Amino acid sequence: MTTTEDLRVLRTPDARFANLPDYPFQPHYVAVDGGRLRMHYLDERPEHPTGETVLLLHGNPSWSYLYRHVIPPLVQAGHRCVALDLIGFGRSDKLADRHVYSYDRHLSWLREAVLDLLDLREVTLVCHDWGGALGLPLLAAHPERFRRVVATNTGLSTGDEDLGPGWPMMAAWLQSSQRTHPFLPSAIVQAMTVTELGPEVLAAYDAPYPDESYVTGVRQFPLLIPISPQDAYTPTLRAAWDVLETLELPFLCAFSDQDNVTRGDHSALSGRIPGARRLAHPTITGAGHFLQEDAGPALAAVVDGFIRSTLPSADVTSA
Repeated sequence: MTTTEDLRVLRTPDARFANLPDYPFQPHYVAVDGGRLRMHYLDERPEHPTGETVLLLHGNPSWSYLYRHVIPPLVQAGHRCVALDLIGFGRSDKLADRHVYSYDRHLSWLREAVLDLLDLREVTLVCHDWGGALGLPLLAAHPERFRRVVATNTGLSTGDEDLGPGWPMMAAWLQSSQRTHPFLPSAIVQAMTVTELGPEVLAAYDAPYPDESYVTGVRQFPLLIPISPQDAYTPTLRAAWDVLETLELPFLCAFSDQDNVTRGDHSALSGRIPGARRLAHPTITGAGHFLQEDAGPALAAVVDGFIRSTLPSADVTSA
């Protein structure tokens, strides 16, 4: 089996990230996979912390840039915000061999960064798209490290589900992700937002990928989606659900009204996770799949409000 010791690691030049609009944050890094891969994260903290630790996980084909309008209001509200770039995305290292991007490796890299190296505890998880497909199994494996979850336009498929009317769109996405050349992440983000994004913002989404060799992780993610019970990762995902279906920690779904992936339906999560029951799950209006682009401050307000409503007392505790 191929290991990361045998791989060519690509690192996007720092100059590609200079002067990105509305992204003034300082980069931070941890070394995962035995120190072979550099993983980027943002760590924005209020001057006088009075809130919680919020972990923001992006999906495909975005990166931490997606949360640039979510982080400032959360920091202003007193919360520490940690936003990771998954391996293969953003300022994190990329791998030239796309086949090394397996589900198990992605989950291992994420666990090592969040739990071992950053040692995050009492976490509020905010997960979007693939950020949920990885973040929710991480939660299931280590529920003691989390306080609450806000899930946005995401899910956790095991391959057992009836794909139903959503299958044609999934099939089209699978084909497009493999056949499109050149593959521009910005085109996907623009196609799945309501807001018309400016050229500087589109360029920022493409900044991590100087050429085709850098987008192997972006291309591989769609192939990791389980579409049958025979998928290699189905047992792992079923095991995650065995835990999630017993979890009582507060679990909020904040989906958008114009998401062409979920169509605003969060019942696959809210209908199965005990901590989601009896909650009023908000719908973020005027927003597509990448709701952080269309309604970032609105999402931040939902996260802050949920944190405050689920604290042991009326006061926000010290981070």
